[in-house]
Amino acid sequence: MVRGRRDAAPVLWHRKHDHRRCFEDALARAVSLCRRCGARLTAIRRRVLEVVWQGHRPLGAYEILETLRAERAGVAPPTVYRALDFLLGHGLVHRIESLNAFVGCSDPGSSHGGQFLICRTCGTAAELNDRRIALAIEGCSSESGFHVHHATIEVSGLCPNCQQSDAKVANA
Repeated sequence: MVRGRRDAAPVLWHRKHDHRRCFEDALARAVSLCRRCGARLTAIRRRVLEVVWQGHRPLGAYEILETLRAERAGVAPPTVYRALDFLLGHGLVHRIESLNAFVGCSDPGSSHGGQFLICRTCGTAAELNDRRIALAIEGCSSESGFHVHHATIEVSGLCPNCQQSDAKVANA
């Protein structure tokens, strides 16, 4: 059974998006999920998750590494990759394949694939988790006799903010 919510629009592009609260909620969900499953959210894993959630723009492992190295000397690539593997394994982040980058999961703890709207101008990525899309993939693949292990949908385009900026430039 496919689970997931059905959002009319990604929250981050709403005018009233409170990223501080978004960030805090994501960290609280991560702590809670790790407690429930008996996993250790170590200081470095938590910090990598915080860096990923600093914005809604997917970050590559080396961008995360640069941030950590600015804070503390001696952080090596394997440290970041191990932390990302842990976060991926516990559903706390998603990997955006087309960008080879990572973004925080908006619904950790629920079984779902990734459905992302990625703005080609500002680089933000919004997770959809639209059950209708997941069911359509499940239905079509089932009809073909194909068993889906994991599905990630990445859609490139312009977010509402960048569309408005483009319109202002075009009208100037």
